[in-house]
Amino acid sequence: MNVRRTPVPLAAAALVFVAALLTGCSSDKKDEPMSFDGPSSAAPAPTAGHGSKASGTRLPTGPRASFTTESTLDDGTRIGVTTLRGKNSGFTGKVWVWAPKQYFDPKYSRSGFPVLIALPGGPGYPNNYWMGTDLKLESSIAKWSKEGKSLPFIVVMPVLNPDDKFYYDGSDIPGQPKMGTWMTDDVPDFVKANFRTFTSRDGWGFMGSSSGGFVGLKSVLKHPERFKAVIASGPDTVPDSPLWRGHEPQRLANDPGRLAERLIRRGGPEVDIAFQVGTAESGQPNLRAFMKKYGKGPVKTRLNVIQGGSHSARSYVPAMDDGPIQWISKKMKGPVPHA
Repeated sequence: MNVRRTPVPLAAAALVFVAALLTGCSSDKKDEPMSFDGPSSAAPAPTAGHGSKASGTRLPTGPRASFTTESTLDDGTRIGVTTLRGKNSGFTGKVWVWAPKQYFDPKYSRSGFPVLIALPGGPGYPNNYWMGTDLKLESSIAKWSKEGKSLPFIVVMPVLNPDDKFYYDGSDIPGQPKMGTWMTDDVPDFVKANFRTFTSRDGWGFMGSSSGGFVGLKSVLKHPERFKAVIASGPDTVPDSPLWRGHEPQRLANDPGRLAERLIRRGGPEVDIAFQVGTAESGQPNLRAFMKKYGKGPVKTRLNVIQGGSHSARSYVPAMDDGPIQWISKKMKGPVPHA
């Protein structure tokens, strides 16, 4: 299942795809300054930096980022964008964020919200295609949360790679930008600085398609003390960036299979992996083999086979309704209204 790994032709095709997506992202509020501060009225929230011990809430620690509007959903919620300068990785890139309507409801003003770090396929640079409204990731989560199928996730969409020439496997490849540190340290730190989140790993997960699915899978297995679950759609299961050449020990240290073996030997903590694959793509045997070998002990796995589904984000989002989003929502922590 190596379609994600053809560097230049795939990058060009993916950029065309992203450009097409962006035509559906316009709004009369685009580029307008915005804030995720809330709730906007009524109940007093606890002092910044403190939260409810019972709910395990962490209030925004600051410093606050400056957001502008990328697009606006039908329910009035906005996708914001900012530039993050990663203190740990040294990498600077864009991050898009969407918060559900419940986040601004006064009755949840003292509660944390679960975070889903959403990663694209293709180069994932200079844009993360989940920030567009036409793939309907955010509007679907809004709908599913109202129906009780999904938690009301904060969706965080960082750039996946530092350029469109190579895949970096969401890893710290020697001599290259530290994209592993960016993804699992800088991006979560940024979210904690700006949003009400949970102190435990039960409030943190990933989702992604293709190369983004690989990075989400690898990140959860490598840092199970930080992240609880992942929805990985059409992912590879081995790190195969050409930039690993000459760095085999480091490559193996980022191999999902080896990471799963280590987690099984340690006996936990438990992680929940929801795979998705379409019948019109070639990855099903690989995912079934991975599940058979590593889906044991603390590594909990589930497979959603999409009838007629292709290796495409347009196949993966609607299919999340058919089990995966409900499955991980039951494994993760949701917001709690105050009395």
